[in-house]
Amino acid sequence: MNSPQETFRIEPLSAAFRPWATLVLTEHWGSPRVVTRGRIHHADDLPGFIARRGGEPVGLITYRLEAAEGEIVTLNSLDEQVGIGKKLVETVVETARRAGCRRLWLITTNDNLPALRFYQKRGFVLRAVYPGALDASRKLKPEIPTVGIGGIPLRDEIELELVLRSSGDGGNS
Repeated sequence: MNSPQETFRIEPLSAAFRPWATLVLTEHWGSPRVVTRGRIHHADDLPGFIARRGGEPVGLITYRLEAAEGEIVTLNSLDEQVGIGKKLVETVVETARRAGCRRLWLITTNDNLPALRFYQKRGFVLRAVYPGALDASRKLKPEIPTVGIGGIPLRDEIELELVLRSSGDGGNS
């Protein structure tokens, strides 16, 4: 059971918290611009949710929905191991389901073993590996470092997905 100081609530990312989101994205992603699969996202302009504890924001997720797919663009938990990231992802999964999305996907990098573990524990599966994709991404966002977590060279994008409904089920799953 969470102690009172560990309780938090999830709410839509409102205009009042956009400046905070821009700061978090800049601190954790190098800028609010995020590149996935050759596409530049201005993550601070995307829809999202925040986690708040005692009125203070402690987590952020941004996403986009397009056609029958949703993409998690960024996820940041400022207090790990208390369920913030899990609850933010669950909220986006439910949002994508309600919007009729067939799948929810995301991109991480070859060095991000914690993210690979986190998402797989939540039902996401490896969909594709894009060798050398970060070379192209650096042309769009030069501030992407060449070395990542644990000194691992940053080279590849890894796509994970969560199937929300099969294409033939009419959305009844």
